[in-house]
Amino acid sequence: MAAAAVAAILTLIAAGCGTDPAATDATSETRSSSSSSAGVEPDDISLPPWPAPGDVPARVAAAGLDLGPMGTAEHYHPTLAITINDQPVPVPPNIGVDPDTGAMSAVHTHEGDGTIHIEAHTVGEKFTLGQLFTQWGVALTPTQIGGVKANAGEEVRVTSNGAPVTGDPGDLELEPEQEIELTLP
Repeated sequence: MAAAAVAAILTLIAAGCGTDPAATDATSETRSSSSSSAGVEPDDISLPPWPAPGDVPARVAAAGLDLGPMGTAEHYHPTLAITINDQPVPVPPNIGVDPDTGAMSAVHTHEGDGTIHIEAHTVGEKFTLGQLFTQWGVALTPTQIGGVKANAGEEVRVTSNGAPVTGDPGDLELEPEQEIELTLP
């Protein structure tokens, strides 16, 4: 009985009980609006840092991408920096890389330094920041990154090469040598 009580308490703690009510509301909202594709759970709505997920094949498929050998027709490297509450949030290595087979999607990371690798089989394919976040398993909306919501009336600040970007950050197309910054105060 005591072991069951301890397990229940640990489960509640892991689920984020006792967090800010706004974050709890975000959890409900994101879970209900996230689609579950190919058996993929809703996007991660926890607090950072966020590791690369273990369910790589399902995540890659949910992003509309394929796993396989690196593409060689087009190769470029945008970078991503995330800052939440004035603290940098790391982008982990091996997003979009299957640890069991070594296969990769056309959009992936290696080093964990914020460099996004685009290695496509076709020249001119368009890829988005949302595809990276879908593979990462982290929620990205105009008002939320993971489990962190913007303050009322604010949005995630997005810049591309220093210029402000409006709209859904997930729709941002990735480009060669692009510097992307996502910021939540």
